[in-house]
Amino acid sequence: MESPTGRFDGQSAREPIVKAPLLAVLLAVSMPVLYFFQERAHDYWLGLAFAPVDLGEGRLGGLFTSMLVHGGWVHVLMNAVAALTFGSPVARLFGGASGVGAFFFLYIASGVVATLGYGLMHMGSSDPLVGASGAVFGLIGAATRLLGGRGRVLRLTDRSVIGSAAAWMGVNAVVGLIGFAPGVDGARIAWEAHAFGFLFGILAIGPMARLFLRGDERFASPDGPGDPEA
Repeated sequence: MESPTGRFDGQSAREPIVKAPLLAVLLAVSMPVLYFFQERAHDYWLGLAFAPVDLGEGRLGGLFTSMLVHGGWVHVLMNAVAALTFGSPVARLFGGASGVGAFFFLYIASGVVATLGYGLMHMGSSDPLVGASGAVFGLIGAATRLLGGRGRVLRLTDRSVIGSAAAWMGVNAVVGLIGFAPGVDGARIAWEAHAFGFLFGILAIGPMARLFLRGDERFASPDGPGDPEA
C-alpha cells in the first residue's frame, strides 16, 4: 500500500526546512546581517543614508546605499519578513540563471525609484532616509499581480489586483498619517517612498516577465500595457 508520502518503502520523504525560494531567503537574511555590522560601525553608516538635498548637490549614491541600512532591529526585521513573504512569489516567477538578475533588478530598481520619488517630493530637505521599505514595496506591488494567479501574471485590471492595490495604498496612507516608524525613535515613515516603490513594482512585473520569460505562458491576461499575448 502506498504511503501518504508517495513512497512504498515506509520511509517518509524528506521535506525542505524552508520552502521559500533561495533568492528570497538570501535577500531576507542579508538585511539583519547588514544591520549587525551597521550597529558596530558607530556613526559611519550615516554616510550611506539619503537626504533629498543630495539631489540638488549631485550626490546620487544614497539612492542605492540608503536601502542597505536601517533605523533599528524592529525596522530591519519587519522589512526582512516582508521581503521573504512577498519576494517568494516573485522569485518563483523568475526561475533560472537569468531570473536571478531579473529578481534583484526589480528589487533594486524599486528601491531607487522609491527613494528618488521621495526626494523629488521633499526637495531641499536634509532629513535622512534609510531602509529597504521602498524596495520591499516594489516586491509587494509585483506580488500583487501574482498572488491568486497560480504562477501567472494577472492583468492590471483584474479585480483582485485592483482590490489588493487599493488596500495596500490605503494601509500605507493610514500608516503615513500616524507619522512614526515602529522601533525607530523620533523617525517618521516615508509613505511616499512606499507608494513609489509599489507603483514601480506593480507596473514593471508585466514587461519584465515578458522580457525574461520569453512568453512561456506565465500570463493570465490578454495583450495589454506591458503584457504579452496569452
